[in-house]
Amino acid sequence: MKVGYIGLGIMGAPCVRNLLAAGHEVTVWARRRDAAQALLDAGAQWADSPAKLAANVELVVTNVADTVDVEQLLLGDNGVAQGAAPGLVCVDMSTISPLGARDIAARLAAQGIDFLDCPVSGGEVGAINGTLTIMVGGQATALEKARPALAAMGKTITHIGDSGAGQVAKACNQIAVGVGIAAVAEVMKLAKACGVDPAPVREALLGGFAASRVLDVHGQRMIDDNFAPGFKAKLHLKDMGIVLDTAQSLGIKLPEAERVAGLIGELVADGEGELDSSAIARLIWADNN
Repeated sequence: MKVGYIGLGIMGAPCVRNLLAAGHEVTVWARRRDAAQALLDAGAQWADSPAKLAANVELVVTNVADTVDVEQLLLGDNGVAQGAAPGLVCVDMSTISPLGARDIAARLAAQGIDFLDCPVSGGEVGAINGTLTIMVGGQATALEKARPALAAMGKTITHIGDSGAGQVAKACNQIAVGVGIAAVAEVMKLAKACGVDPAPVREALLGGFAASRVLDVHGQRMIDDNFAPGFKAKLHLKDMGIVLDTAQSLGIKLPEAERVAGLIGELVADGEGELDSSAIARLIWADNN
Protein backbone atom coordinates (compact mmCIF):
# COMPACT_ATOMS: atom_id res chain seq x y z
CA MET A 1 0.00 0.00 0.00
CA LYS A 2 0.92 3.66 -0.26
CA VAL A 3 0.93 4.78 3.36
CA GLY A 4 1.43 8.21 4.89
CA TYR A 5 2.69 8.33 8.47
CA ILE A 6 2.64 11.27 10.90
CA GLY A 7 4.10 10.94 14.40
CA LEU A 8 7.64 9.58 14.35
CA GLY A 9 8.36 9.10 18.04
CA ILE A 10 9.28 5.96 19.98
CA MET A 11 6.16 4.20 18.69
CA GLY A 12 5.80 5.72 15.22
CA ALA A 13 9.38 5.35 13.98
CA PRO A 14 9.55 1.56 14.45
CA CYS A 15 6.08 1.22 12.92
CA VAL A 16 7.35 3.01 9.80
CA ARG A 17 10.33 0.65 9.67
CA ASN A 18 8.01 -2.35 9.87
CA LEU A 19 5.81 -0.95 7.09
CA LEU A 20 8.88 -0.49 4.89
CA ALA A 21 10.11 -4.00 5.71
CA ALA A 22 6.72 -5.39 4.67
CA GLY A 23 7.05 -3.75 1.26
CA HIS A 24 4.73 -0.79 1.72
CA GLU A 25 5.61 2.58 0.18
CA VAL A 26 5.74 5.04 3.06
CA THR A 27 5.66 8.84 3.00
CA VAL A 28 6.27 10.71 6.24
CA TRP A 29 5.78 14.20 7.62
CA ALA A 30 7.07 15.77 10.83
CA ARG A 31 7.31 19.31 12.13
CA ARG A 32 11.10 19.04 11.78
CA ARG A 33 12.50 17.20 8.79
CA ASP A 34 15.60 16.16 10.73
CA ALA A 35 13.33 14.11 13.01
CA ALA A 36 12.51 11.97 9.98
CA GLN A 37 16.00 11.74 8.50
CA ALA A 38 16.79 8.21 9.73
CA LEU A 39 13.54 6.96 8.21
CA LEU A 40 14.22 8.79 4.95
CA ASP A 41 17.61 7.07 4.88
CA ALA A 42 15.79 3.76 5.38
CA GLY A 43 13.61 4.32 2.30
CA ALA A 44 10.68 6.50 3.37
CA GLN A 45 9.65 9.50 1.25
CA TRP A 46 9.08 13.05 2.51
CA ALA A 47 6.00 15.28 2.20
CA ASP A 48 6.08 19.00 2.93
CA SER A 49 2.74 19.05 4.77
CA PRO A 50 0.00 16.71 5.97
CA ALA A 51 -2.17 17.86 3.03
CA LYS A 52 0.53 17.01 0.50
CA LEU A 53 1.14 13.70 2.20
CA ALA A 54 -2.55 12.78 1.96
CA ALA A 55 -2.70 13.59 -1.75
CA ASN A 56 -0.39 10.73 -2.69
CA VAL A 57 -1.38 7.82 -0.43
CA GLU A 58 -4.22 5.36 0.19
CA LEU A 59 -3.89 5.35 3.95
CA VAL A 60 -2.76 7.96 6.47
CA VAL A 61 -1.62 6.89 9.95
CA THR A 62 -1.31 9.35 12.82
CA ASN A 63 0.46 8.48 16.08
CA VAL A 64 0.65 11.61 18.24
CA ALA A 65 0.05 12.83 21.76
CA ASP A 66 -3.58 13.83 22.26
CA THR A 67 -7.01 14.56 20.80
CA VAL A 68 -6.25 18.15 19.84
CA ASP A 69 -3.13 17.04 17.92
CA VAL A 70 -5.09 14.49 15.90
CA GLU A 71 -7.83 17.00 15.16
CA GLN A 72 -5.34 19.62 13.99
CA LEU A 73 -3.37 17.24 11.77
CA LEU A 74 -6.45 15.79 10.11
CA LEU A 75 -8.85 18.74 10.01
CA GLY A 76 -6.77 21.87 10.57
CA ASP A 77 -5.16 24.27 8.13
CA ASN A 78 -3.09 22.36 5.56
CA GLY A 79 -4.22 19.18 7.27
CA VAL A 80 -4.87 15.75 5.81
CA ALA A 81 -8.49 16.48 4.86
CA GLN A 82 -7.42 19.41 2.68
CA GLY A 83 -5.29 17.17 0.48
CA ALA A 84 -7.28 13.95 0.57
CA ALA A 85 -9.32 12.43 -2.21
CA PRO A 86 -12.60 10.73 -1.28
CA GLY A 87 -11.96 7.15 -0.21
CA LEU A 88 -8.85 7.88 1.82
CA VAL A 89 -8.66 5.92 5.07
CA CYS A 90 -7.23 7.68 8.15
CA VAL A 91 -5.96 5.45 10.95
CA ASP A 92 -5.22 7.07 14.28
CA MET A 93 -3.00 4.99 16.55
CA SER A 94 -2.87 7.66 19.27
CA THR A 95 -4.70 7.35 22.57
CA ILE A 96 -7.39 10.03 22.53
CA SER A 97 -10.85 10.71 23.89
CA PRO A 98 -13.51 8.26 22.67
CA LEU A 99 -15.92 11.16 22.22
CA GLY A 100 -13.25 13.10 20.34
CA ALA A 101 -12.67 10.14 18.05
CA ARG A 102 -16.38 9.99 17.23
CA ASP A 103 -16.44 13.68 16.40
CA ILE A 104 -13.37 13.44 14.16
CA ALA A 105 -14.86 10.42 12.38
CA ALA A 106 -18.11 12.27 11.67
CA ARG A 107 -16.35 15.36 10.35
CA LEU A 108 -14.10 13.32 8.06
CA ALA A 109 -17.03 11.20 6.84
CA ALA A 110 -18.71 14.40 5.66
CA GLN A 111 -15.76 14.80 3.29
CA GLY A 112 -15.80 11.19 2.09
CA ILE A 113 -12.88 10.11 4.29
CA ASP A 114 -12.99 7.00 6.48
CA PHE A 115 -11.58 7.19 10.00
CA LEU A 116 -10.47 4.31 12.21
CA ASP A 117 -9.52 4.88 15.83
CA CYS A 118 -6.82 2.26 16.36
CA PRO A 119 -5.07 2.74 19.71
CA VAL A 120 -2.47 0.15 20.56
CA SER A 121 -1.02 -1.77 23.47
CA GLY A 122 2.43 -3.32 23.62
CA GLY A 123 4.70 -0.34 24.12
CA GLU A 124 7.95 0.40 22.38
CA VAL A 125 8.95 -3.28 22.33
CA GLY A 126 5.72 -4.21 20.56
CA ALA A 127 6.21 -1.40 18.06
CA ILE A 128 9.76 -2.54 17.30
CA ASN A 129 8.77 -6.19 16.96
CA GLY A 130 5.58 -5.52 15.01
CA THR A 131 3.52 -7.30 17.67
CA LEU A 132 1.25 -4.49 18.85
CA THR A 133 -2.29 -5.23 19.94
CA ILE A 134 -4.51 -2.95 17.83
CA MET A 135 -8.04 -2.07 18.98
CA VAL A 136 -10.17 -0.79 16.13
CA GLY A 137 -13.23 1.43 16.07
CA GLY A 138 -14.93 2.33 12.80
CA GLN A 139 -16.38 0.79 9.68
CA ALA A 140 -15.47 -2.83 8.92
CA THR A 141 -15.00 -1.98 5.23
CA ALA A 142 -12.39 0.64 6.13
CA LEU A 143 -10.63 -1.85 8.39
CA GLU A 144 -10.32 -4.33 5.54
CA LYS A 145 -8.71 -1.63 3.38
CA ALA A 146 -6.26 -0.81 6.15
CA ARG A 147 -5.58 -4.37 7.30
CA PRO A 148 -2.45 -5.03 5.15
CA ALA A 149 -0.72 -2.04 6.75
CA LEU A 150 -1.99 -2.79 10.24
CA ALA A 151 -0.74 -6.37 9.92
CA ALA A 152 2.79 -5.05 9.42
CA MET A 153 2.60 -3.25 12.77
CA GLY A 154 0.49 -5.49 14.98
CA LYS A 155 -0.03 -9.13 15.84
CA THR A 156 -3.58 -8.87 17.17
CA ILE A 157 -6.12 -6.71 15.33
CA THR A 158 -9.56 -6.63 16.93
CA HIS A 159 -12.56 -4.76 15.53
CA ILE A 160 -14.26 -3.50 18.68
CA GLY A 161 -17.19 -1.64 17.12
CA ASP A 162 -18.20 1.73 15.68
CA SER A 163 -16.14 4.92 15.82
CA GLY A 164 -14.74 5.57 19.28
CA ALA A 165 -14.98 1.92 20.33
CA GLY A 166 -11.26 1.36 19.85
CA GLN A 167 -10.55 4.23 22.23
CA VAL A 168 -13.02 2.79 24.73
CA ALA A 169 -11.08 -0.49 24.64
CA LYS A 170 -7.80 1.39 25.15
CA ALA A 171 -9.25 3.27 28.12
CA CYS A 172 -10.27 -0.09 29.60
CA ASN A 173 -6.75 -1.39 28.92
CA GLN A 174 -5.19 1.53 30.79
CA ILE A 175 -7.42 0.90 33.80
CA ALA A 176 -6.50 -2.79 33.85
CA VAL A 177 -2.79 -2.09 33.53
CA GLY A 178 -2.76 0.68 36.13
CA VAL A 179 -4.82 -1.19 38.70
CA GLY A 180 -2.79 -4.33 37.97
CA ILE A 181 0.45 -2.47 38.69
CA ALA A 182 -0.95 -1.25 42.00
CA ALA A 183 -2.03 -4.78 42.91
CA VAL A 184 1.39 -6.23 42.12
CA ALA A 185 3.06 -3.49 44.14
CA GLU A 186 0.89 -4.43 47.12
CA VAL A 187 1.84 -8.09 46.64
CA MET A 188 5.50 -7.10 46.91
CA LYS A 189 4.79 -4.87 49.92
CA LEU A 190 3.01 -7.63 51.84
CA ALA A 191 5.67 -10.23 51.05
CA LYS A 192 8.48 -7.94 52.24
CA ALA A 193 6.55 -6.95 55.37
CA CYS A 194 6.27 -10.64 56.23
CA GLY A 195 9.99 -11.14 55.73
CA VAL A 196 9.49 -13.21 52.56
CA ASP A 197 11.49 -12.73 49.35
CA PRO A 198 9.02 -11.38 46.75
CA ALA A 199 10.90 -12.98 43.83
CA PRO A 200 9.78 -16.59 44.51
CA VAL A 201 6.33 -15.27 45.47
CA ARG A 202 6.09 -13.78 41.99
CA GLU A 203 7.27 -17.06 40.43
CA ALA A 204 4.63 -19.01 42.35
CA LEU A 205 1.86 -16.61 41.37
CA LEU A 206 2.87 -16.75 37.69
CA GLY A 207 2.05 -20.47 37.77
CA GLY A 208 -1.45 -19.96 39.11
CA PHE A 209 -4.68 -18.05 38.63
CA ALA A 210 -3.05 -14.73 39.55
CA ALA A 211 -0.72 -14.90 36.53
CA SER A 212 -0.76 -11.84 34.29
CA ARG A 213 1.44 -9.90 31.91
CA VAL A 214 1.58 -7.12 34.50
CA LEU A 215 2.83 -9.52 37.18
CA ASP A 216 5.37 -10.93 34.73
CA VAL A 217 6.85 -7.73 33.31
CA HIS A 218 6.18 -5.12 35.97
CA GLY A 219 6.69 -7.57 38.81
CA GLN A 220 10.22 -8.11 37.56
CA ARG A 221 10.72 -4.35 37.25
CA MET A 222 9.76 -4.00 40.90
CA ILE A 223 12.09 -6.78 42.03
CA ASP A 224 14.94 -5.19 40.09
CA ASP A 225 13.94 -1.65 41.14
CA ASN A 226 14.40 -0.77 37.46
CA PHE A 227 11.79 1.63 36.15
CA ALA A 228 13.38 2.64 32.85
CA PRO A 229 10.41 3.57 30.68
CA GLY A 230 8.50 1.10 28.64
CA PHE A 231 5.50 3.40 28.99
CA LYS A 232 6.21 6.76 30.58
CA ALA A 233 4.24 7.79 33.63
CA LYS A 234 3.39 11.18 32.11
CA LEU A 235 1.70 9.44 29.17
CA HIS A 236 -0.15 7.00 31.42
CA LEU A 237 -1.37 10.01 33.42
CA LYS A 238 -2.70 11.60 30.22
CA ASP A 239 -4.51 8.35 29.41
CA MET A 240 -5.99 8.08 32.89
CA GLY A 241 -7.25 11.64 32.46
CA ILE A 242 -9.13 10.44 29.39
CA VAL A 243 -10.54 7.54 31.43
CA LEU A 244 -11.80 9.78 34.22
CA ASP A 245 -13.10 12.51 31.89
CA THR A 246 -15.07 9.87 29.98
CA ALA A 247 -16.44 8.39 33.19
CA GLN A 248 -17.49 11.84 34.40
CA SER A 249 -19.26 12.56 31.12
CA LEU A 250 -21.19 9.31 31.57
CA GLY A 251 -22.00 9.95 35.23
CA ILE A 252 -20.20 6.84 36.51
CA LYS A 253 -17.60 6.33 39.25
CA LEU A 254 -14.38 4.35 38.78
CA PRO A 255 -12.82 4.37 42.27
CA GLU A 256 -9.83 2.15 41.54
CA ALA A 257 -8.99 4.08 38.39
CA GLU A 258 -9.23 7.30 40.41
CA ARG A 259 -6.81 5.95 43.00
CA VAL A 260 -4.27 4.83 40.40
CA ALA A 261 -4.56 8.11 38.50
CA GLY A 262 -3.82 9.90 41.77
CA LEU A 263 -0.69 7.82 42.34
CA ILE A 264 0.57 8.38 38.80
CA GLY A 265 -0.18 12.08 39.19
CA GLU A 266 1.84 12.15 42.40
CA LEU A 267 4.75 10.43 40.62
CA VAL A 268 4.67 12.98 37.81
CA ALA A 269 4.37 15.88 40.27
CA ASP A 270 7.51 14.55 41.98
CA GLY A 271 9.39 15.05 38.70
CA GLU A 272 9.41 11.35 37.76
CA GLY A 273 7.15 11.51 34.72
CA GLU A 274 9.85 10.04 32.47
CA LEU A 275 9.95 6.82 34.49
CA ASP A 276 7.77 3.83 33.65
CA SER A 277 4.36 4.18 35.27
CA SER A 278 5.08 1.03 37.29
CA ALA A 279 7.29 3.29 39.44
CA ILE A 280 4.12 4.05 41.41
CA ALA A 281 5.22 0.95 43.32
CA ARG A 282 7.69 3.17 45.18
CA LEU A 283 4.79 5.31 46.41
CA ILE A 284 2.74 2.27 47.41
CA TRP A 285 5.70 0.88 49.33
CA ALA A 286 6.01 4.11 51.33
CA ASP A 287 4.44 4.02 54.80
CA ASN A 288 1.83 6.63 53.94
CA ASN A 289 0.36 4.45 51.16
